Amino acid sequence: MSSKTVLGFDFGTTSIGVAVGQTITASANSLKALKATDGAPDWFLVEKLIKEWQPDYIVVGLPLNMDGTEQPMTQKARRFGNRLNGRFNINVFFQDERLSSVEAKSRLFQDKGFKGLSKRDVDSTSAVVILESWFEENPSS
Repeated sequence: MSSKTVLGFDFGTTSIGVAVGQTITASANSLKALKATDGAPDWFLVEKLIKEWQPDYIVVGLPLNMDGTEQPMTQKARRFGNRLNGRFNINVFFQDERLSSVEAKSRLFQDKGFKGLSKRDVDSTSAVVILESWFEENPSS
C-alpha cells in the first residue's frame, strides 16, 4: 500500500486551519492557518500549499450541530470544498468536525498551556483532528 498525502482544512470565515497528513501513518501535522475574508482565503496561498504538498485528495471539516443537522456554516464549508475541487481538480471529501475544536484546545493546552490557545493554533490543530478522524474512519483511503 502506497502512502498518500492529504491536506485537511478547518473552514472558518476569518481563519482556515490547515494540516497535512499521510495515509500510511494515519497522522497529520498542523500548518500555518490561512486568513480569510468572509470565508474566502487568499487563493494564491492555497495554490502554493497545493503545489508544495501535491495532495492526493483534500478533507474539509463539516461543521454540524450536535444532533447532526446542518447549520449555516455547513453550506459555507461545502462551498469552500467545492471551490477547492473546481479550482485544483483534486477530490475533496467532507468529515464531520463536531468537537474538533474542543479536542484541539485540549491537545494544545496539554502541550503548551494557555499560551498555545491562540485562534490560529486552534484552527490548524482542529484541521489535524479532522484529518486524523478521517483516517480513522477510512483506513483504506
